[in-house]
Amino acid sequence: MVNVEPVALGQPQLVIVTLPGEIDMANADDIRRQLAAPFLSGARVVIADMTATTFSDSLGVGMLVKACRQATAHDGQLRLLLPCSGVLKVMDVLGVGAVLPIYHSLEKAVADVG
Repeated sequence: MVNVEPVALGQPQLVIVTLPGEIDMANADDIRRQLAAPFLSGARVVIADMTATTFSDSLGVGMLVKACRQATAHDGQLRLLLPCSGVLKVMDVLGVGAVLPIYHSLEKAVADVG
């Protein structure tokens, strides 16, 4: 079972969802639903905390792009907190940075939420 509990930061428009160490076909749909849920409750920004994520297959990356589209449909924004160089390299190769904002620190990811 995947643990992707949303954590509020004291700002109702901002939610952090902590993603697991691996994202693949076994958990991608569950994660996408967890990333979409805060937008249905009025969140403006969801930060997908991928600091523990060391692996994501192409299905996981595709799920993140779909989650980004869902966020945009709700006038929201999905941001990735992604310091792992291995996963970041995959994201760069696939061009995800052109679609999703990628941050290397939580401070920068929350800096312009308001």
